[in-house]
This record gives sequence, structure tokens and C-alpha cells, in this order.
Amino acid sequence: MALRMHKRRTLTVMAGAVAVALVASACGGDDGGNDPAASGATGRGPITYVQGKDNSGLLAPQAERWNAAHPNEKVTIKEQSDQADQQHDDLVQHFQAKDPSYDVVSVDVVWVAEFAAKGWLTPLKDNFKLDTTGFIEPPVKASTYNKTLFAAPTSSDGAMLYYRSDLVKTPPKTIDEMWSMCSIAKQNGMDCFAGQFAKYEGGTCNATEWMNAYGAKVVDDAGKPTVDSPEAAKGLKELADHYKNGDIPKQAITYQEEQSRASFQAGKLLFLRNWPYVYNLASTDASSKVKGKFKVAPLPGVDGPGTSTLGGHQAAISAYSKNKATALDFLKFLTSPEEQKTNMEKGSLAPVRADLYDDPALVAKYPYLPVLKESIANAVARPVTPFYPAVTQAIQDNFYAAIQGQKTPEAAVKDMQAAMQAAGG
Repeated sequence: MALRMHKRRTLTVMAGAVAVALVASACGGDDGGNDPAASGATGRGPITYVQGKDNSGLLAPQAERWNAAHPNEKVTIKEQSDQADQQHDDLVQHFQAKDPSYDVVSVDVVWVAEFAAKGWLTPLKDNFKLDTTGFIEPPVKASTYNKTLFAAPTSSDGAMLYYRSDLVKTPPKTIDEMWSMCSIAKQNGMDCFAGQFAKYEGGTCNATEWMNAYGAKVVDDAGKPTVDSPEAAKGLKELADHYKNGDIPKQAITYQEEQSRASFQAGKLLFLRNWPYVYNLASTDASSKVKGKFKVAPLPGVDGPGTSTLGGHQAAISAYSKNKATALDFLKFLTSPEEQKTNMEKGSLAPVRADLYDDPALVAKYPYLPVLKESIANAVARPVTPFYPAVTQAIQDNFYAAIQGQKTPEAAVKDMQAAMQAAGG
């Protein structure tokens, strides 16, 4: 959300940063009592860190650095699959079993509310307080449920607009400006614009970006669905109209991250909405036809820069861990300036620390960092709700039908809202 198909995760990727009003897990003293989140509060010893498949090769050296400094509190890495739904289900199974062997777990931005509402995560307050000074605000908000921090943001992500700088000298600042430039694509025998419009999580990110661009909110600040609105319908109508007239190519409804990247790199696309990982590949892949011919800009909005979906991952302490003191220190290690910089340089993971985006050496190596910083700073999280799987399915199904003209935009947002209300009981 974020959605980084080449190297790691599903996102990642948007809607209101909101909380559903459920009772959060309690946080107690060291004795624990009947509260699993309070047990093991002072416990120290070996821990296990559970994360999705490490396609970037970061975890092993990271564990070595920790273990060298903590010989009596070593971390063991447990890799899950590279499929987000399988990662989610694996965590649920171990939480339901109250398994103490899952000490620290990596969670997608959209899982925090669900896991926190069920009492499976240790609140990061009082004796477990984590200092987030210097962090970019949206990742911290996405780690918060019921005004309590439940996870440490370890990586973030935001979408950007890739454009052919050899054909477009000044990137569009508004959506209408972008559509007006589609004539350039036609003159050069290219497709104009594509994002990720297949019926999957990436479709949720793209659909909510467009609805939010026109002032919609998928849910309000109390978690009540509010997607049935003229603003949301307008966002979907823009996509449907420009899909119908060809500004968005017909094959774009099959595009996930990699298919859209391939089209851009092959020189077939003037504008592409995608995540930062594309920058390095489009610049270095031997097959790329756009080396030196593209730049990035913030996503366009109605009157200026638009808002991206917030992507990324967080690390949380399981309520059932017996060594929570060590686990908390591990969270501090993962979010330290040194580890954040290493993750950026070695794995292209967007840092959560704001100052790294202004590091001259990093900016020289990764020129897109200032744009990415702006994207993340203005990003909006997907709905923060314990019922997220049903919410995203409602968005995907109806967005996909609307863009193809199988439903009117007005009917699509009405059906979205009905499905969300049903999911929340």
C-alpha cells in the first residue's frame, strides 16, 4: 500500500487516516494478571522476528548487527511467504494460539487496527513508549489505533507520477493538465496514463486516490462509511470516462505494479502512477528504453498536488511475547537512523525518519527522494478498520465495475457503502 511487487510487499498503498471506535487492548503492569499485553514486560532474552519473505536481502545482515551487540538477547528471523494474505493469516493463527514464539511481527499498515482491536499487540505507551520524534507523521498515524501507538513504523511508501521528461518538459500539477497532455502521447503513438487498475489491493489504492482527489472520504473520523458521495462518484467517473475515451489504455485494467512498470519501461506510456522501486529499475535495467528520459513528480490533484496512498510496514510486539523488554529495544534498533539509512541504501525502503530525505549523499544517489518525501508527507492511509478485508473487497469490486462502465459511478459508490456497512455489522 505499500505495494512493492518487485522487492517486497503488498501495500501498500489510501482513504482517510481514521480509527474505528472499538475498545483498545489494556496496558498493565509487570505482573500481567489476565492481560497478555502486560505479561513479560520486563522479560529479556532471545526473541523471534517474523516478517514476509526478504527479497531485498536485508534481514540476515540486520540480525547479525543486532546479535553482535546483544549476545544474550539474540534475534532469530522467521520469514513468511511473499504473499500478503498468507502473511496475515499466519499471524492470525499464531495470535489465536497465543503463541509466545512470535515476539516481534511485521505488519502491513492496514492490519494494525484489526490486531490491536483484538488485543494481540502490546500498546507502545508507558513503560513501552517509543520515541517517534523526527518521524514523518503519516506512518506514525497509520501505526496508531484509538489514539494509542501499537506499532513502530519501519518503512514507508508513497506513489509518484513518472513522466517522459523528453516529451513533457513541465510535469502536470493538476489532473486536467495531465489529461490535456494526452495529445502528446497520441502524437508519439503511445498510451497516455496508467496506474494499477486490476481487481486486487492495488486497485483499492488507486481507486481511493482518485476518490480522495475530489474530496471524498471513504469513512469518517468515527469509522462510519461515507463513500456514497458525489465526490467519490466524481473520482470514479474521471477514471471511467478516460478509460472509455482511450486516455487510459484498455489493457490497464489488468495492470498490477509490474505490468504497468513494464509498459512504461518499454516506452509505451507517457505517464505512470507507481511506487519508488520503479525509479531504479527504469534507470538501470538493460531492457529499459526510458533511461535518462524520465523524471518523477507528485501525483496531480484537482487544484494542485494530489494525495498518494500511504504504503509501508510496521513492527509490533506480540501481546504473548515473554521478552517484551528485549522486543522494545529491537523496535528502537529497527527505527534507528543507522538502520533506516541502511535499508534505504541496500533495499530502497523509504525511511520513516524525515531527515534522511534531505541527506545530500542519499539525494545525489536517489534523486527522487524529495518528491517521495512530499508524497509521503501528504499521503492518506487506507481505511483504518478491523474489518479491512471486507472494506477493500467492496472497493475493488465496485471500482472495477465502474471503470469498465458495468455500473454507473453513483451506483458503484452506493454499493461500496452498503457492503462496508454490512461488514461492520
